[in-house]
Amino acid sequence: MQPRRQPLTAPGPGGPRPAAPLLALLLLLALQGAAAAAVPAGSGGPEDSGWRQDTELPRGLLQQAARAALHFFNFRAGSPSALRVLAAVQQGRAWINSKKECKVDLVFTTERYNPEEGEERFGKCSARVFFRNEKPRPAINVTCTRFIEKSKRQQEDYRLYKHMKQLKTPLDVVSIPDSHGHIDPSLRPIWDLAFLGSSYVMWEKTTQFSHYYVAQLRSVKQWKTNDDAIDFDYTVLLHEFSTQEMIPCHVHLVWYPSKPLKVKYHCQGLQTPEEASGTEEGSAVAPTELSNF
Repeated sequence: MQPRRQPLTAPGPGGPRPAAPLLALLLLLALQGAAAAAVPAGSGGPEDSGWRQDTELPRGLLQQAARAALHFFNFRAGSPSALRVLAAVQQGRAWINSKKECKVDLVFTTERYNPEEGEERFGKCSARVFFRNEKPRPAINVTCTRFIEKSKRQQEDYRLYKHMKQLKTPLDVVSIPDSHGHIDPSLRPIWDLAFLGSSYVMWEKTTQFSHYYVAQLRSVKQWKTNDDAIDFDYTVLLHEFSTQEMIPCHVHLVWYPSKPLKVKYHCQGLQTPEEASGTEEGSAVAPTELSNF
């Protein structure tokens, strides 16, 4: 008999592409118009007193901000068919204050995580990222151009969903990739979904000086539920680049196409001033579909 659990209820679904010469301008205008909602109250904007432009950017700061913005974007989008990874940072600038907090405005290109032959692979994003010194979970506002049509994205998501729902036996996998670094094509959907859920964990744990990437999934177990959502648990090994730590996080994910993604997690790792117990827990629901997707 397959294990059953009371499911978390999975709660639900953007505009013409601007002309190419206006693309960067529109992205920056959209960012500026929404920036107040992304930065915590009282933190002020770059032009406020107490902030000064950092003319000597720390090495890797713009890339760090771009990665954090993409983790946040992937989680909010909630679509395994439209996952993005960083291609290149095009431009950016930063401000710091007396508390050593850092505010970054940047424009960067992205690449589709699983591009298909002959389709457009690259897109562009602009973001404002606010690092609270060495604290995790930077405040982010990000705007990206669409490079996969909404209808195609929905079709691909539903095809993945249907494949997982039609499995006669729910997935129960030891590790992805295997010991040889290979991901079986039949397990690619679960890898993509887990990467999507792990984006939330990586955003929450990111600081100005630490960033994470998915190294491996372990103990993947899909649950049979009485509702329509995909519901599964997995342990993800997150590679933290500055320390070379492998941090295990147990994640519970609930997903249904075009609905908000639900994530709960618990991580074990080194103690920090913000994590006195050496563990970290969190949960979230992606609140809305991004209108600029």
